[in-house]
Amino acid sequence: MNILKIIGGLLVAFGLVDMIGSFTGLDVWGEWIGVGLPEAIWSFTAYIEMGIGYFLLKLGSNDTEEN
Repeated sequence: MNILKIIGGLLVAFGLVDMIGSFTGLDVWGEWIGVGLPEAIWSFTAYIEMGIGYFLLKLGSNDTEEN
């Protein structure tokens, strides 16, 4: 399995946990990682994580098709 697909899958899963956690009141970045994010960025982190993860998944899929 391609490393990009693994990292992409992990980022998508982390983004889902971050999104579900934000609805339940869990601050993944503040409580688990210890990074305080500004409010403007905090509300979009789950979408950013999942977007980057999806991009890496697709990039990893395209890489294996070329080989």
